[in-house]
Amino acid sequence: MTASRIILAPGASGAISQLQAHRDRLVARGLDVQLLALPRGKAERAVPVYRDAVPEANRAGVAIGGQSFGGRVASLISAESAPAALILFCYPLHAPGRHEAWRERTAHWATIDCPVLLLSGEADPFARIDLLRGAVDQLPDATLRTWPGVGHGLRPVLDDAMDAVVAFLHART
Repeated sequence: MTASRIILAPGASGAISQLQAHRDRLVARGLDVQLLALPRGKAERAVPVYRDAVPEANRAGVAIGGQSFGGRVASLISAESAPAALILFCYPLHAPGRHEAWRERTAHWATIDCPVLLLSGEADPFARIDLLRGAVDQLPDATLRTWPGVGHGLRPVLDDAMDAVVAFLHART
């Protein structure tokens, strides 16, 4: 496995509790999982907090990612210095109804030089599925897994999603 350790950050609410079920299921599947609280506000403001949690020297052996906002922050760090892998749960491609923002929110993706797993609901108001599928082409090494009828959270398919995370990391051995 490329990484047996993964650091995950929550969405914009900043509540680590929103990722507790993710953590529990990944730990049960053999991963060492650390949850990281981030400050609220712009993703760029949270980057230093996430960066400090994963110093550049340690990124090669650690997968990073998060739910929505936490995943966006992790993706910004990954564009600077590659972790072992990047796991994005419900990436916030755009605000609801503001679809044109997807280009800005993915401008850094072409410079991400690690394997990326994106897990998303096809009914997510923060990621219109056709735009997400097109945006993924910017990533040099990406896998997109989606679920019909699922919105901006993977709870309805959480076990399947966590199996996908483990399979993705195992495939990168």
